[in-house]
Amino acid sequence: MSKLNECLDHMDAGIARVGEMLPDVPQQEVRLTRLLMLAGTTMLTELERELKPHGLNDSDFRTLMILYSTPEGASPSELCDFAQQGATNMTRISNVLVKAGLITRAPSAEDRRRIVLTITAAGKRLVRKMLPPLFPKVLGSFASLNASDKRTLERLLRRVLLDIDSVHRSDPSP
Repeated sequence: MSKLNECLDHMDAGIARVGEMLPDVPQQEVRLTRLLMLAGTTMLTELERELKPHGLNDSDFRTLMILYSTPEGASPSELCDFAQQGATNMTRISNVLVKAGLITRAPSAEDRRRIVLTITAAGKRLVRKMLPPLFPKVLGSFASLNASDKRTLERLLRRVLLDIDSVHRSDPSP
């Protein structure tokens, strides 16, 4: 049995035991939450292993990819929203990427008070070098799903994310 199968068995048994002690526990939803978190953590760990030789982590790479797909550039505050990062971390990310020569930071031509971050030619070359080796792992992660399964999974995950967003927007606690 693989280590992951052991982990899944342990998770299922633990949730069932908690369900026996607290009958109101929404076991299926807890199991789905844990599965999503486990899938995300596993994929993130693998991605960061691939990024490490390039001196990048997930948030650096995500920001670089956003700028790669946004040729006109973006402000740091826009990047905070798109990359789901706080202002302090976006400053750190920007500093790392500027220092590596992968992006530039300059005043906007329209509004000199606004800073715009744009990807450099070196940043574009790095993205084009890094992405293709990631494709087999991305494809392999969904190899057991057919095209219809993938569309369904995407649709359902989008719905779950919107539900999560709705719950957190309506939650008055910090």
